[in-house]
Amino acid sequence: MSERPIPGRSYVSKRAIVEVVRAAVLESYGVTGLADPDLGGRLLRWLHLRTSGIRLNLSKGIGVELFLTVAYGVPIAEVARQVDSAVRYGLRRTMGLEVDQLVIHVGGLRYQPARLPAAGPVAAESAVEAGDGPAEAEVAR
Repeated sequence: MSERPIPGRSYVSKRAIVEVVRAAVLESYGVTGLADPDLGGRLLRWLHLRTSGIRLNLSKGIGVELFLTVAYGVPIAEVARQVDSAVRYGLRRTMGLEVDQLVIHVGGLRYQPARLPAAGPVAAESAVEAGDGPAEAEVAR
């Protein structure tokens, strides 16, 4: 392929930029979702007039403002660095655009406790019957 520029124009819509940013953010480690900073933003999102958690400003270069929710127990600074890197890389690679300003707000932490298996007489009896319990281990010696 030639490195010489080809004359012509290409247009990139705001929606395309927002979708690339959204994909990069949601694939980042520790991010559980995008948040709405205020009630008005939630209402506009509900009416499908604005996307949730991403504000784009194209007046002086590309400015992106993100509102995230992060998983509980994950270092927030590390998540922010990961998101910053992913957004800049995604826009550079897909569209050849450089981000001039990127602001990340963490709007909340999401805690999702893991479900523990039910421990009781029924679970213990089924383990012994299946050969996984302590009775089987003693016979094998």
